Amino acid sequence: MSGDTKWYQLDNDKVFEKLGSGREGLKQEEAEKRLSTDGYNEVKAKKKHSPIYKFLKQFASPLIYILLAAAIITFFLDKLIDTAVILSVVIANSIIGYIQESKAEHALESLSKMLVPEATVLRNGQRNVIPSKELVVGDVVILEAGNRIPADIRLFYVKNLRVDESPLTGESVPVEKKTEVIDDDKIPLGDQKNLSFAGTFVSEGLAHGIVVATGEDTEIGKISESIRESEDISTPLVRKIAKFGIYLSIAIIAVSVFVFFVGILRGFNAVDTFLAAVSLAVAAIPEGLPATITISFAIGIKAMASRNAIIRSLPAVETLGSATVICSDKTGTLTKNQMTVTDIYTATGKNYNVSGTGYSPEGDFILDNETVDPETDPVLLETLKTGFLCNDASFKDGNIVGEPTEGALLISALKAGNFHMPRLDIIPFESEKRIMATLNQDSEENKIIYVKGSPEKIIELSQHKFDGENEVDIDVDALAEIKKSSEEMASKGLRVIGMAYLKVEKDKERIDYSDLSDLVFLGLQGMIDPPREEVKDSIQQCKTAGIRVIMITGDHTLTAYSIARQLGIETEKAIPGNTIDDLTDVQLKETLKTVSVFARTSPEHKSRIVKLLKSDGEIVAVTGDGINDAPALKNSDIGIAMGVSGTEVAREASDMVLVDDNFASIVASVEEGRDVYNKIQKLIIWMLPTNGGQALTVVSAILLGVTLPLLPLHILWINTITTIGLGVTISSEPRAKGLLNKPPRPTDEPILIPFIKKRIGFVSILMVSAAFFLFAVEINTGGELAAARTAALNTIVFIQISYLFNIKSLYDHVFDALLSNRYMLIGIAGVIGLQMLLTYHPFMNLIFDTAPLGLYNWLWIVVMAVLVFFIIEFEKYIYKRLR
Repeated sequence: MSGDTKWYQLDNDKVFEKLGSGREGLKQEEAEKRLSTDGYNEVKAKKKHSPIYKFLKQFASPLIYILLAAAIITFFLDKLIDTAVILSVVIANSIIGYIQESKAEHALESLSKMLVPEATVLRNGQRNVIPSKELVVGDVVILEAGNRIPADIRLFYVKNLRVDESPLTGESVPVEKKTEVIDDDKIPLGDQKNLSFAGTFVSEGLAHGIVVATGEDTEIGKISESIRESEDISTPLVRKIAKFGIYLSIAIIAVSVFVFFVGILRGFNAVDTFLAAVSLAVAAIPEGLPATITISFAIGIKAMASRNAIIRSLPAVETLGSATVICSDKTGTLTKNQMTVTDIYTATGKNYNVSGTGYSPEGDFILDNETVDPETDPVLLETLKTGFLCNDASFKDGNIVGEPTEGALLISALKAGNFHMPRLDIIPFESEKRIMATLNQDSEENKIIYVKGSPEKIIELSQHKFDGENEVDIDVDALAEIKKSSEEMASKGLRVIGMAYLKVEKDKERIDYSDLSDLVFLGLQGMIDPPREEVKDSIQQCKTAGIRVIMITGDHTLTAYSIARQLGIETEKAIPGNTIDDLTDVQLKETLKTVSVFARTSPEHKSRIVKLLKSDGEIVAVTGDGINDAPALKNSDIGIAMGVSGTEVAREASDMVLVDDNFASIVASVEEGRDVYNKIQKLIIWMLPTNGGQALTVVSAILLGVTLPLLPLHILWINTITTIGLGVTISSEPRAKGLLNKPPRPTDEPILIPFIKKRIGFVSILMVSAAFFLFAVEINTGGELAAARTAALNTIVFIQISYLFNIKSLYDHVFDALLSNRYMLIGIAGVIGLQMLLTYHPFMNLIFDTAPLGLYNWLWIVVMAVLVFFIIEFEKYIYKRLR
């Protein structure tokens, strides 16, 4: 709003006085003056980066820096083939990242689109239609049904005004507006009934109001500002890979320098020693790792898409798997967003439960745990009939056209049958009167007025009640019982509607409010937006997986608490937004330990909760569909927008979009995210021993003063073909079992946990020992140096193949899963084919300095590969026994 003024606390005269305007609106010259000096504070889009910038940004990774450094060194050493291979890997990785990843830079632009193009104003006493960007504070705006509200407006005249504020507050039903002053000092947006907000919609009615805020000063504008100020959030895996890359860089440089000085001290030629050190660096760099991680992300994206989740940011695939908290909206995500009658109280004192949820006219009426035919209870039937006839909604093709509340009443009636009776007249619902009435005619031409409205108003107008046969007076005890039933329904978070009727003369053709007295009370219908059936199981899965679910909604406190209890969300109580305002950050942090339901919240509340959770080390996923959710979506570790009900603003600010708006799809995506991380971990534990083994081979050769068993080009060949032919296939492994049966990884857990470090070191030693052994065997039996190097090269590749089977499971034996991945088998066949080509084709022998091998060599190579496989399986057995 303009400054810190609480417009809802000011009466109309003070509003006009403060803004210097009259009821007829600004004079033209005053409006033009304000427009020229103050102007329209347009929502400004965040500066968009060029495609070139976005592409270059893909290079911002320590691992990429290492590769680029290696490419530069090999270029100056005139090793152009090496340079070309390294740069190809780097560029390919960046292209994949650029294509797959979509940033949320269009969120503010989408906010601008939410502003209406035109507005109807009163200036100089004349009604004019102007572009909404020309609105200024003090303008008087006329609002009608169907309008999208162009600014934040203090209402001074309303006629049956109801506004759909769901995009801004999450309120599931249109809000009735009024003009009276609100005395509360702190009140959430959803309860500021004398204000209408930019970007929301007029469902019905008419209103006049004075503009109190435009552009960035509106509630939407504040949201845009908070999005602009939001920093890009780094995901856990990105942070871990960056940290891993830094450590790897330091280690490679340190070891290379060490090897260089050792060679000099041993009297080796300086140039040859430097080339050997470079060979070591090239050997140690896992140049295929960034590309294969990106491919793992891409495959994860495809898997998530099949489970109704569209990923907009590559690292978000894994981030969801490490989530420790999911902050979810209620309406449409945890619930169906389809108001449903669940409870009916009749004038005879019977309390019915109604089965069936959503907009499906199927269900039963249950009394004392037994299904009842509504035809056997005239009072129930009349209560349903009233909800059906005193109703402007319609049911078509499985959907409700009209108000959600009326839709719920229509569906509850259809569960009992069709009650069609011609309508002769209507008194539309008005917020001041809190009732609606229709005049209908039955088949015998009897005229009946059917009335629905707030329970208080229906009770006030009713002097009698229907007992199934007769109309009897409502005594004190009956009145108390009706009020008690209404309060009990409300305490369960139900929206309660009262029903009554009045028989009138047959010549009655028109009705007005004077006719609505001496009514006959029929009953109450209580409704709620029901939980999705599958969500309760999903929340239980979250508990098993160590993930906490927090509900943050704009809906009423009792409703939110009731839904939370039904779904199994553990919470001490539900806290409204105005209570959050009274808490310090320290107090709110403490509250978050026991409270998991927050109602009547504003965008600021949601963002504040997310920030406090993150400050405690939680990995936070946030769901949202409205404009109000955009800041929290962007500030979270992973923002999840709704694909069906979500606004464009929310989708642009998110990392993931749910196709079906279903919380259950989030849980499925958590499982996929954990699977992606599991596969990336397998990829690293498979790839690094190769680099470690190759590096140890170079180090050992220099320390022992012997000929290098592998040339730099051999190392690049191994790294390239095994990464593409073998490493990539890890991403196609079947999803591991039991991923949701264990808690999320600790947020500070490194990629290289102690177990992985030990495994990498162990396999590296096995690999270098086998390679050196066969290299030495070939040399000592009179073989050529080229043949000895070819034997060492093939030994490393075939051990990589056997080890690939080992890492199908990091801890368990794999004998029953050896053939479970056909892509892996195809990759292995391809790599073996390339090795045959490298070993026996004359051209490849010339380029790579290799030589053909005999059957004797291949027997040794296969024996070594199989031996390593069984050694690793035995190591798993020992590890499990010790653990």
